[in-house]
Amino acid sequence: MRLARAAVHDGSSSALEIQSVEVADPGPGAVLVRMGASGVCGSDRHVLDGDWTLPSPTVMGHEGAGTVEAIGAGVTDVAVGDHVILSWFYPCRRCVACLSGKAYVCTGSRSEECVLPDGSTALSRSGERIFPYLAVGSMCEYAVVPESGAIRIPNDVPFDVASLIGCSIATGFGAVTHDAAVEAGSSAVVVGSGGVGLSIIMALKLVGANPIIAVDRSAEKLEAARRLGATHTVEAGPDLADRVRELTGNGAAYAFEAIGRVETIESLPGLIAPGGKAIIVGLPPQDTPVAIDALALAESGKSLIGSNYGSTVPGRDFPRIAELYLAGKLPVDELISHRIPLEEVNEAFDAMRRGERARSVIVF
Repeated sequence: MRLARAAVHDGSSSALEIQSVEVADPGPGAVLVRMGASGVCGSDRHVLDGDWTLPSPTVMGHEGAGTVEAIGAGVTDVAVGDHVILSWFYPCRRCVACLSGKAYVCTGSRSEECVLPDGSTALSRSGERIFPYLAVGSMCEYAVVPESGAIRIPNDVPFDVASLIGCSIATGFGAVTHDAAVEAGSSAVVVGSGGVGLSIIMALKLVGANPIIAVDRSAEKLEAARRLGATHTVEAGPDLADRVRELTGNGAAYAFEAIGRVETIESLPGLIAPGGKAIIVGLPPQDTPVAIDALALAESGKSLIGSNYGSTVPGRDFPRIAELYLAGKLPVDELISHRIPLEEVNEAFDAMRRGERARSVIVF
């Protein structure tokens, strides 16, 4: 048992409190990680703003990377001293989906319950159980996660970069390479130039898409999009479909929504050419239906695809993305606009709500 500082959500306020929590030693099949960095992600904001319901109190954060400090009985994938990225959706490795290579739709994971495979948590406060968000809780100095949720990476990948690979980078990269399977030379439009949108843009540049059109309301984010690979930038507005057609001829071959807003998801089919693919990457609030003209979608041969974690298989994809970063192919560090201490986490979320910053990363 050890004490650690953590950003705790009480389930009512949208602000986090920095508190001292107790962290238990790792049990069988579990890994104790001393955190090096944690991303500040829009999925965390959904919880704070009441869009998604979770058990509480909760230690927030699900994008994390750090150093293995202890391992439980039976752990063989990692050893003390390894640098690891944490996966917010740990696979069970036994269900049909996992055995089919589809860990991103594992039916045996309990990540979304915010508990370890046996239903326990390693966090407490004066005897009160605390839940780590998505069984990670990366906004804490220590995390205890299942072995399948700690993926070893080269030690020369900085923790701030590695933390983002665990969610936004893998999500954007996978949406392009796995879900859309974008072909070189194809046109693409990305609606939303936050962390995930910029990750999509980097991946589109990597696979040779052209043109790459970035859409946002923020001049700061559109500038970041240009720096990371967008060939054109467009300010969001009611004439977006017309602007995309002007730049592509008859609509884009691929359109990605990276915000999670009903209006922008509904606009996707109008941004793609006949036979094109529209990919929903951003996650909307719970129980939020969208209206799609199904007849027009079918008659034009368009596809609407849901992207869950970019169809990421952590053990396969995290090391691959880390190696692409080290080779200079994915400049993840350029995505980070602010490196902050844990105590400034609320300011980071406020900036996110105002549509400011590319990515904030907590550095421990």
